[in-house]
Amino acid sequence: MDSSRIHVPIHLRWGDLDAFNHVNNATMLKLLEEARVRVFWLPVVGEDAPDTAVIEAGADAGELTLIARQEIEYLAPVPYRRDPLDVQLWFGKLGGSSVEVCYEVYSPIGDAPQVLYARASSSVVLVDAVTFRPVRLSQRMRDAWTPYLGVPVAFSRR
Repeated sequence: MDSSRIHVPIHLRWGDLDAFNHVNNATMLKLLEEARVRVFWLPVVGEDAPDTAVIEAGADAGELTLIARQEIEYLAPVPYRRDPLDVQLWFGKLGGSSVEVCYEVYSPIGDAPQVLYARASSSVVLVDAVTFRPVRLSQRMRDAWTPYLGVPVAFSRR
């Protein structure tokens, strides 16, 4: 496994499939969102989370993350599987108040070879929860995310 990436297992639900019996394109956004939340948000007592989970969540959080831009390249249909997808995340860039989150969505760990279903990127902006004005990334965030800084996603079908 690549140690410069965060591997997030995401289970599919039967309802994630469309009439063509594969994961719907809009559902892929929800799968990426679920992986991103697990990577960013501080865990509650008793939960396990990666060392990148440093953002407070909830109604009383002082800062929010907003998506400024997203792009997905679909490479193969995602069939229903009982084993979780291997969503791999890393950071393509740490800006002043934003971060580029990069993703590759693979078939479950253990498949030989793993199938790459999609690659994606999201521009995430940290904002004040009251004013919605951008807030600088904290040193804690930078320290947690820098080990996973890598080359941004290279989309092949542009």
